[in-house]
Amino acid sequence: MFDFGMVGLGVMGRNFLLNVADSGFSIIGLDNNPAKALALQNECEVGEVKGTTSMGEFVKSLITPRKIMLLVPAGKIVDAVMDDLLKFVEPGDLIIDGGNSFFDDTDRRIDFLKPKGINFLGVGVSGGAAGARKGPCIMPGGSRDAYELVRPILEEVAAKVGKNPCVAYMGNGSAGHYVKMVHNGIEYAMMQLLAESYDVLKSVGGTSNSELHKIYAKWNAGRLQSFLVEITADIFSQSDNLADGDLIDKILDKAKQKGTGRWTSQHAMVAGIPVPTIDAAVSMREISALKGQRADASEMLKIEFTKQSADKDELVAAVEQALLFSFIVSYAQGLSLLATVSDEKSFELDLEATARIWRGGCIIRAALLEDIRQAYSKDPKLDNLLRSPVFSERLLETQRGCRQVVIAATNAGVPVLAISSALGYFDAYRRARLPLNLVQAQRDYFGSHTYERVDREGKFHTDWTTEEARS
Repeated sequence: MFDFGMVGLGVMGRNFLLNVADSGFSIIGLDNNPAKALALQNECEVGEVKGTTSMGEFVKSLITPRKIMLLVPAGKIVDAVMDDLLKFVEPGDLIIDGGNSFFDDTDRRIDFLKPKGINFLGVGVSGGAAGARKGPCIMPGGSRDAYELVRPILEEVAAKVGKNPCVAYMGNGSAGHYVKMVHNGIEYAMMQLLAESYDVLKSVGGTSNSELHKIYAKWNAGRLQSFLVEITADIFSQSDNLADGDLIDKILDKAKQKGTGRWTSQHAMVAGIPVPTIDAAVSMREISALKGQRADASEMLKIEFTKQSADKDELVAAVEQALLFSFIVSYAQGLSLLATVSDEKSFELDLEATARIWRGGCIIRAALLEDIRQAYSKDPKLDNLLRSPVFSERLLETQRGCRQVVIAATNAGVPVLAISSALGYFDAYRRARLPLNLVQAQRDYFGSHTYERVDREGKFHTDWTTEEARS
């Protein structure tokens, strides 16, 4: 009999399951492909392991209450696997969806399985294939009792920061998948910010790939230390094994996306929470897909570059400040969304715990997250990181570099949509009065939507078309 079962033995599922075996638990894996089932048995070097293509054998081989994890593509496949499992599982068993499922689907599945007595967890897993094998960041959501069934296994397989496992109970219902979705939205933002920093350094500063490698490596040893900065440095040192030169210069500038960043942007709009830097990152991936149109437009709408007089060292310093500033703002936007939606959906999220587990294993892990953890430890009800004393001074210091980068990029015709949006969000958030009084007046003028006043309570309407109103 086996401690833990996995449905789906692709790279992620197999690696996660091998990690479970390394942690001292017996494992069984199920896949329709016999070669993948056999590969699991051949790769596992420790403990008791079995690979199978039989759903009945798979379920009956597990210790009760059964702990079954799914790492299959999100959507209809998850529902199809669940339907097959229901022919064999029993009340008290636990099904874990470890894929990037949309949170509404997770809530639906919880409601569907609850009357049948089957436990269900929606679990976000971050870290890619290497993280699954060596230690991912794990974000489980559902009932706390269901989490307790599998907590000892998840704590063993998760990444560690010091002795602390990068897994924690996120909250009720679909909290785990919602947190993972927002994690991915922040990931989109950070990746786009790095892409823009590269473009500015290369297009405005004339920086070579070897110089870029050294710059990002140096930044990763300082206050920008993070997984994404680390791999960015590595990318610029990779030569092309199919042609002369560096690989980065041969890669097509069309970025793909699986949808989680877009979901973050879409649901933030539904929730009424601004996340413009995440929005910008999603938009830039969509613009990148218009490769043919962009190629034509580059000939028709030629950019008139303004000569840059900035010293290269000064530009590098400004870009470093802009990245730090924009990273903080990106985290602030995502965590502000989590804080608001947690209340609306009764997730009961612990944002200090969220920042704590994001410090290791996940794609957005960074030195900044320890400071973010401290900010929420000092004020668990903090609604926005921009108002935390932990970050206010740092933002005021680095905004200068951010403004320099936006000006230099604008003058050179280099798009910095994400960096600009971070700066715009910061300026709007800290301004006591915005020009939206005019928008309210416009709405009342053409649609009689009314407006509020600064000097008295109530809602007011003006007939803007009369001479008397304009006098």
